[in-house]
Amino acid sequence: MYVAKNWKDYEVIDTGGGEKLERWGDVILRRPDPQIIWPLEQETNEWRQVHGHYHRSSSGGGNWDMKKPIPERWTIGYENLKFHIKPTSFKHTGLFPEQAANWSWMMDKISNAGRPISVLNLFAYTGGATVAAAYAGASVVHVDAAKGMVQWAKENVQLSGLADRPVRFITDDVFKFVQREQRRGNRYDAIIMDPPSYGRGPNGETWKLEENLYPFLKSCMTILSDNPLFMLVNSYTTGISSTVLRNMLTMTMSAQYGGDITAGEIGLPITRSGLDLPCGILGRWES
Repeated sequence: MYVAKNWKDYEVIDTGGGEKLERWGDVILRRPDPQIIWPLEQETNEWRQVHGHYHRSSSGGGNWDMKKPIPERWTIGYENLKFHIKPTSFKHTGLFPEQAANWSWMMDKISNAGRPISVLNLFAYTGGATVAAAYAGASVVHVDAAKGMVQWAKENVQLSGLADRPVRFITDDVFKFVQREQRRGNRYDAIIMDPPSYGRGPNGETWKLEENLYPFLKSCMTILSDNPLFMLVNSYTTGISSTVLRNMLTMTMSAQYGGDITAGEIGLPITRSGLDLPCGILGRWES
């Protein structure tokens, strides 16, 4: 498992009973997590004295029960990267801290490439990978269909002192953007993607990861440079194995470029138990 071990402003304090107890800077949150199918051994005062507790609804969705006042948003850092944190109505906070394992990897790849690197970040959310790539010296194109997420990403880039770096923020349908880049002849040295399990486009188009990921990978390969540095695929889709990502990257990237592939789970250390919490999967191709 690729474990994000270097956090100082974030930790999974404890887990159990379908929930995790987390520290985001000075704010303690209690959130549900479907991977946590083991019982909570002891509900200590820490579990009860949280700032916020997200409760799932039996009819779908859920709500925050804020037990202590917290800022509307606050800042946490990972190494030299800074991010705004804000609890959202869908239990999320605007950051997936396990992705720090990928940020460190890509920063190392970019900073040691010995040449200018252009990165395309697709389904880019609030820009964790965008901030990391820009910090490492890459030029970045950040694409997400949600205008609010793109604005949040801009703020994270500014917060990290990278406002003068070559980062383009684009609010667009990712699939149509890739098609337009093909026609424009634009090319990238690295592509990062975190595709959803399911999605619906503005004209009724549907995306199902199981059906569409492979052809989308093939499509993305047409906008890679002649000397690509890496391709990173993240997935949080239940039931998809990291071996599936390895196989797809082998059939696409390795078949054309050679290189090396690694794949596996990505996760976070649990402070109290010393165990690791699986959060998703990744597949990496690198030259």
